[in-house]
Amino acid sequence: MNIKIKHILFLLLLVSLPSSAQQSWSLDECINYAITHNLELKNQEYTVASSKETHKQAVRNLLPSINGSASYDVRYGRSVDPNNNNIIDTDFFSNNYNLNSSLDIFRGFQRINSIKATKYIYKAVQEDAQQQKYLLAFRVMSAFYDIRFFQGALKIAKEQVSISDTNYAFVKKQLELGLIAQADMYEAESVLLTDKLAVTQAENQLAAAKLNLIQEMNLENVSTITLKADALDLKKVADTTLQTNTVYSKAQTFLPSIKAGQLKVKAAQKQVAIAKGGLYPSLSLFAGYGTGYYETNVDDITNEIISFKNQIRDNASRSIGLSMNIPISNKWSGRSEIKQQKIALQQAENNLKIQEQELYKLIQQLVQEKNALEVENLQSLKKLKAQELSFSIAQKKYEKEMISAVELYQAKVLYTTAQNENLQVQIRLKVNQSTLDFYNGLPVFNIN
Repeated sequence: MNIKIKHILFLLLLVSLPSSAQQSWSLDECINYAITHNLELKNQEYTVASSKETHKQAVRNLLPSINGSASYDVRYGRSVDPNNNNIIDTDFFSNNYNLNSSLDIFRGFQRINSIKATKYIYKAVQEDAQQQKYLLAFRVMSAFYDIRFFQGALKIAKEQVSISDTNYAFVKKQLELGLIAQADMYEAESVLLTDKLAVTQAENQLAAAKLNLIQEMNLENVSTITLKADALDLKKVADTTLQTNTVYSKAQTFLPSIKAGQLKVKAAQKQVAIAKGGLYPSLSLFAGYGTGYYETNVDDITNEIISFKNQIRDNASRSIGLSMNIPISNKWSGRSEIKQQKIALQQAENNLKIQEQELYKLIQQLVQEKNALEVENLQSLKKLKAQELSFSIAQKKYEKEMISAVELYQAKVLYTTAQNENLQVQIRLKVNQSTLDFYNGLPVFNIN
């Protein structure tokens, strides 16, 4: 019975282990998880919510303002009787109630322009938030493919260890048969140890790359991460004839940073209009209602204080009217505000030009890098095949004692270098292609 209980507890323990530590991640899964759990993006969401509320309030400002007030006064000693304005020396109390409302009829179109300006800003903030998501996605993609590169480098290093280990066993057997000298064995052992060190270094680099991805994703309570195995799926050279201007024109239509800059220019234009509206006369409609109860209000016949209900009814006062305000001189502050907003508009336009210029330069560099990497990829493949053949021939010559261990090691180093170079070019080309696809409007990232 105790054995069964132990088995059940062991199975429960296995089931309760965190699934995230055993999960294999694709690039899309890494990006979506990072976006969901990134705290900086959470701040962006708060900024968007705040901007949305600012826009809503700008719309509500079109509504009339209504304010009510109530007071309770107790007067002692000499005071003015609110009924007849006579000076009295009697303690009394009074209640006053007021209700006032005002509505802006014309303010130089400031309210309308404010609604439009806040709407543009709200949309710009949304685009900024989307841009931050894309930037995070690119960081995650870079960290993801760093892992892929170091995984490939580790595989290459282990293959070299396997070859060196075989050669070491062969040399050791030859030494036992007295066919070679002790120095040859030391050389073979040195090559083996060098290759083992390369494996350790590759493992450390892979661990660092995994940690970088874990941190970008904000993945908690894990020390390592497993990626899903998939092919690099590089496009063929004939499939790539991109022009900088074509990609740039496409990117301008959807890139959040460009759209945000355009919206900020429109918002700045409305801010100028708001400032100009401050120079116009303003017209407002107002209305009011007031009443009160006074302890000194006495009935002349009964000499009793008039009831609260009757005083509230009889003391009521009403008002309605129009108010016009004409700005004549406010220490030139209105003109100064217009100048400041015009400067802000020029700055917004200049910032947009900077964004467009940086985008064009980036796409220009990506297209140039793409063309260069495609050529490098073809050349590195040819070099890899040649070095592989050269090393295979050197291996056979070494087994027949036609070359020394040093010459074999040199051939092996050249072959390993060619492998790493080709792997690096393929990874860089994949990242480059994905980046250009993004700017070309293709669905590289599945981001909402």
